[in-house]
Amino acid sequence: MTHGHPSLFNARALGRGLVLIVTLAAIGFLIESMGLKDALDTHWIDAQVRGKGLSGDGLFVLVGGVFIGIGLPRQAVCFMAGYAFGFAEGLVWSSLASLLGCVGAFFYARFMGREVLARRFPQKIATLDTFLAGNTFGMTLLVRLLPVGSNLLTNLAAGVSGVVALPFFAASLLGYLPQTAVFTLLGSGIQVDPAFRIGASVVLFVLSGVIGVWLYRRYRHGKQLDAATEAALDEDGDDSDGQEAASH
Repeated sequence: MTHGHPSLFNARALGRGLVLIVTLAAIGFLIESMGLKDALDTHWIDAQVRGKGLSGDGLFVLVGGVFIGIGLPRQAVCFMAGYAFGFAEGLVWSSLASLLGCVGAFFYARFMGREVLARRFPQKIATLDTFLAGNTFGMTLLVRLLPVGSNLLTNLAAGVSGVVALPFFAASLLGYLPQTAVFTLLGSGIQVDPAFRIGASVVLFVLSGVIGVWLYRRYRHGKQLDAATEAALDEDGDDSDGQEAASH
């Protein structure tokens, strides 16, 4: 088999992220321009969160954390945080909601679902345990910066594995930040400077994905995640480079 130079990451992975950005942006424009707030239930945000002070902030973090914890898209929660609070404050509350969802899923797996999950995802758990071993913070950060993979499965597998909780949570919070910023900025762009903010979101998404994959390939030290993630990152070309480097 011949190997060419690997792309920074698979075009399909980039395409899925860009489609999500475009979809959320379109929904946002419909919310504002066609009076669809009630139909899409965004009136809940307006009635229960916006302008309600710390009680509204806390409610958003709690509900958003539950949604993320059960596997709903984290990007959608970040988008709604931007809509509800604007970029800066939305970044804070969506980050806390993301962390809450991560912590909840992790400890559910560790204390309540260990046997069931261990039977259902033995390979995923063993692979993640091996990948994170020795440097939980650094390797978790690499996983979180990737533009592919399942947030829920990572949280559940980490909970069942022998991963130390605090470094995993700290690295997750930090690794979430690039995409949290992208989708919070996108949500805040519904009302203010939409063309600029949506354009900036696209640029930041691509940049964060490229940086995440570059860091993963450079610092994983020969370790690999599950086959689906490796395929999405188009690792075939990288394998030959790694073998060549290892020979020196």
